[in-house]
Amino acid sequence: MTALAALGLLLIRVVVGLSLAAHGAQKVFGWFGGHGLEGTGGFFESIGIKPGKTMAFLAGGAELVGGLLFALGLLTPVAALLIAITMLVAIFKVHAPNGFWVTSNGYEFNLVLIVIVVGVALVGAGSYSLDAILF
Repeated sequence: MTALAALGLLLIRVVVGLSLAAHGAQKVFGWFGGHGLEGTGGFFESIGIKPGKTMAFLAGGAELVGGLLFALGLLTPVAALLIAITMLVAIFKVHAPNGFWVTSNGYEFNLVLIVIVVGVALVGAGSYSLDAILF
């Protein structure tokens, strides 16, 4: 792998991974303007995801842990799976009825995230990753 390709994968992993980790921290801890487990759990209950608080913890935890692993390039296929499953649930439970476009709260962005994490998992995390160092 060329140094530029490895750098490109590193940039993708870090930006996407840390963004997802922060999104998970919003759900779990209420950080970065999030609603925490209480608020997110209440929203989940309102859309039929029960028990809301537990599912908020699982969704937020998957985003947080998956995002951090993805950013580090550690266990990248596992990270991608955690993220992709969470995004699929978000699509089917929240965004699909609103259509494709994110401007209408559609599934556009969730789909893009799924394609990014699956694509990186398929090609590998790159030379500048913990996967490359440890495995």
